[in-house]
Amino acid sequence: MKTVAHPFDLSGRVAIVTGANTGIGQAIAVALAAAGADVACVGRTPAEETVGKIRDLGRRAEVVAADLSTIEPVQRVVDETVARLGGLHILVNNAGIIRRADAVDFTEADWDAVVDTNLKSVFFLSQAAGRHMIAAGYGRIINIASMLTFQGGIRVPSYTASKSGVGGLTKLLANEWAAKGVTVNAIAPGYIATNNTAALQADEGRNKAILDRIPAGRWGDAADLGGAAVFLASDAAAYVQGHILAVDGGWLAR
Repeated sequence: MKTVAHPFDLSGRVAIVTGANTGIGQAIAVALAAAGADVACVGRTPAEETVGKIRDLGRRAEVVAADLSTIEPVQRVVDETVARLGGLHILVNNAGIIRRADAVDFTEADWDAVVDTNLKSVFFLSQAAGRHMIAAGYGRIINIASMLTFQGGIRVPSYTASKSGVGGLTKLLANEWAAKGVTVNAIAPGYIATNNTAALQADEGRNKAILDRIPAGRWGDAADLGGAAVFLASDAAAYVQGHILAVDGGWLAR
């Protein structure tokens, strides 16, 4: 990799961001582009709006359509990114789903759907990207974890299991790939106002309980995660490995 003038400068870097069509994924994709990166915007729904925002910043961006509920498209995602944008230096594993039900009623179908998307596809896309990065001697992988990487939660058993798994996987890959020039870290968002948390925001009692615990006194905005992603994607984080960075308004400190 070329030496950049500023440790947070991502000029010349190419990123993949999954789940880039909305919410956290869109915010991270735009933040990486604002720092200089070109971005492959991966999503089951084409991320046309995100691509438009990135191109408005003067950076290159491409839509890569892929349904990560299975691992079938993972190699294609990497190959298309390299072919269309000329490389791959950063992977942000953001795509994820959630299913809510009491543990005694939770179905196998909902378990498999969440774990396949949130954990299995994260590993195999990291593997495909990691092979490319290891061969190049440089890479940055950023997984999107959760407060439920640290806590149990309620009524989301497969989500808790998958995000706990993401935390462990982040550390394992860091252990294996750190000496190969690849950093692997995670961001654990707090309570962020997105489609995934719409049910909680609409529940007056749960919403109040959540806000009462957050020292910052508000739900997070997806844009609050952009700076953390730029940091972990940059040369400023070259010696950061296996870390799970909470961006939570102080939730875990309470």
